[in-house]
Amino acid sequence: MKTPLSWITEYVDVPDHLSTDELTARLTLTGLKLEGIHSPGAAITGPLVVGRVLTMEPEPQKNGKTINWCTVDVADANGTGEPQGIVCGAHNFAPGDLVVVVLPGGVLPGGFEISARKTYGHVSSGMICSAAELGLGDDHDGIIVLPSDAGKPGEDVRPLLGLDEEIIEFEINPDRAYALSLRGIAREVLVSVDGASGFRDPALRDTPAANDQGHPVVVEDPTGCPVFVARTVTGFDPASPTPDFIAQRLTAAGMRPISLAVDVTNYVMLETGRPIHGYDADTLQGPIVVRRARAGERLTTLDGTARTLSEEDLVVTDDSGIIGLGGVMGGESTEMSATTTRVLVEAAHWDATSMFRTGRRHKITSEAGKRNERGVDATICEAAADRVVELLTTYGGGQVDPGVTVVGTPPPMPTITVAGDRAARVSGLDISEERAVEALRAVGCEVSGTGTLEVTPPPWRPDLTDPQDTTEEVIRLVGYDTIPSVLPKAPGGGGLTRTQLLRRRIGRTMAGAGYVEVVTFPFVGDHDLDALGLPADDPRRTTLRLSNPLSSEAPGMTTTLLPALLRTAGKNVGLGTTSVAIFEAAPVTLPRATAPAPILPVDRRPTDAELDALTKALPDQPLHLGVVATGDAEAAGWWGDGRAVAWSDAVDAVQVVAEALGLELTSRPADTAPWHPGRCAALLLGDVLVGHAGELHPRVCAAFGLPPRSVAAEVDLDVMLEHAVHLRPSPTFSPYPVAKEDVALVVDETVAAADVEAALREGAGPLLESIRLFDVYTGEQVGEGKKSLAFALRFRAPDRTLKEGESSAARDAAVRVAAERTGAVQR
Repeated sequence: MKTPLSWITEYVDVPDHLSTDELTARLTLTGLKLEGIHSPGAAITGPLVVGRVLTMEPEPQKNGKTINWCTVDVADANGTGEPQGIVCGAHNFAPGDLVVVVLPGGVLPGGFEISARKTYGHVSSGMICSAAELGLGDDHDGIIVLPSDAGKPGEDVRPLLGLDEEIIEFEINPDRAYALSLRGIAREVLVSVDGASGFRDPALRDTPAANDQGHPVVVEDPTGCPVFVARTVTGFDPASPTPDFIAQRLTAAGMRPISLAVDVTNYVMLETGRPIHGYDADTLQGPIVVRRARAGERLTTLDGTARTLSEEDLVVTDDSGIIGLGGVMGGESTEMSATTTRVLVEAAHWDATSMFRTGRRHKITSEAGKRNERGVDATICEAAADRVVELLTTYGGGQVDPGVTVVGTPPPMPTITVAGDRAARVSGLDISEERAVEALRAVGCEVSGTGTLEVTPPPWRPDLTDPQDTTEEVIRLVGYDTIPSVLPKAPGGGGLTRTQLLRRRIGRTMAGAGYVEVVTFPFVGDHDLDALGLPADDPRRTTLRLSNPLSSEAPGMTTTLLPALLRTAGKNVGLGTTSVAIFEAAPVTLPRATAPAPILPVDRRPTDAELDALTKALPDQPLHLGVVATGDAEAAGWWGDGRAVAWSDAVDAVQVVAEALGLELTSRPADTAPWHPGRCAALLLGDVLVGHAGELHPRVCAAFGLPPRSVAAEVDLDVMLEHAVHLRPSPTFSPYPVAKEDVALVVDETVAAADVEAALREGAGPLLESIRLFDVYTGEQVGEGKKSLAFALRFRAPDRTLKEGESSAARDAAVRVAAERTGAVQR
């Protein structure tokens, strides 16, 4: 909203000592934010003066154009006092007229420098200016002709044209539609600025009473159009020019002057906030009817667009059909034109919601629609129509028709019940109930009661609907800048939860094992699942589809962490990182066959049954741990040879996590995608399968750009966290020496080393401290189809040195159990 400062001070008195910056700063503090301060003449420099045309000699040119060779009196402004010779191409003036002259040395908007130059056979010393050349409008056809009493030749013309005036631009929030008018802005100045006084309401005027002599109006939808006022002006002269002050103020507000009839309606809209529409009364046929549109009806609006209407649209009709979209845009058939001599003025109040939907439905943006859809004062329709009629008859001739049509009454404003101390409690300021009542009455509210206040907002404030709104009004007038910056006291916390502590332990453990944590997007597409080599019936192919995915290639929530981890590893390998070890702990989404999620209400707390139904409709989202590694597990250097990652590294990564959680996982051979058959281990916690680890299938490595023999693991952390030991007892260290025993067992190649190790561990008894597989041998010495597994067993007692024979007896017991379970034979 742009407005000249002088227009604001026409309706409210501002202290003389208050600068524009101080005024706008105070308004900003109370919610009317400053966007900028402009001056229309800021781009004009040099002499710009009043000139009186002394002579005007038309001179036809060979190109068919006629120019005027003029002498213009500019008094002493040119330094000589002699008349100024100027060539002018306009013809809308005559000798004796006062015009606007820019003399040599002046600069017009756009950096256009004026100098004495020869043209059309004359030396033209200056320019007689049009409104467009001064940046005051779009009229290039004629120059500005000033009123005969505008001033003396040679005087600076800037004050006469408002070029030296400050124009304030405000950013108006959608809930403050009242501030889209001078009436609203002036009221804000009154309540916001110390020392402001003398508010003069432009909508406060005596209006004639309604009678039955006006144009007939029927409102079939009083909810959509509660009030409709119609007045008529006859004998209007459509050629009457728009007064300079109206044109200048419209231009300053960012609106283009068009004609007197149109300009007056726009001027009153800016003045009062009430949108007005004018009809060529001679084109109307029969009574005006306001109703909802019917299916298939069409209207050509003022912008020349033929529109198919919705049954929700409010329309204005007469006997000829639809003549306008109520409150949004008029129709082409009743448009005021250069021949209009009878003007019907409409000032109607429209339902804001309907206006908003109609504007968006038809993609119409207008100044009138902007105000109607936000809500305006329903009580000033008669005053606004009367103001338009006054201006039309004053500056356009004609007479006011005695008929006054008023249909309907303004809807009442709701009463809001609010505690008198609510503003103090919300803001933390010392705001007494008396101060709160004073602030509410200052903005126009009617307030009654003590302790509990009954507040009725003024009709120009439809945005005030609940206690929060009235509280905001009190606080903003007291001053947002007075609210102290107080750091709230942090309540005593309970610390991290068990799950949070365990998750942090997992992160530290993985980092300590040499893995880097990554965070990936949880989205997956069919091509990712194909690249994993998942069969068609694999449950991991059943994904939760997103209705609005970020990418059409990944429209589902992932059921496994591996696709994103493998893409991340492949990208790093592609950028030259030869060894990659990454992990991610994140939830996956597992859909389940349930009813659609219910839509819960927002005006109350959902019931327990509604929350239970919502919870049951949600998919399972277990926490998983994913691990991917490729390249070297141990780097080569001066210390010796390196070692490439192997399938056992993926298993070990999960085992170190299990150990950190106080769990013991067992493993067994498995064959599942995306791992290599024969190099994949199923990981179990007791009898519960928690995940898999091993070497990736070569086709999977190729699909994700990874080198062969890359490894990966994925386990269900929720299961592991459920059984994890939260507070582990500190380890007990024995001061006594360890007894070392090594065994080599020959088993079939099909027997898993993990099964042999489990049997040895069980048979060794409580003295066993650790067991480690340190060698695997196949060859002639063990026979075809056999393999030799060498284990290092370490025995220690916590309270004594083991006697001779105790460790060997424990070893032999372990070998017996292994032989019984796996058929092992000791070498």
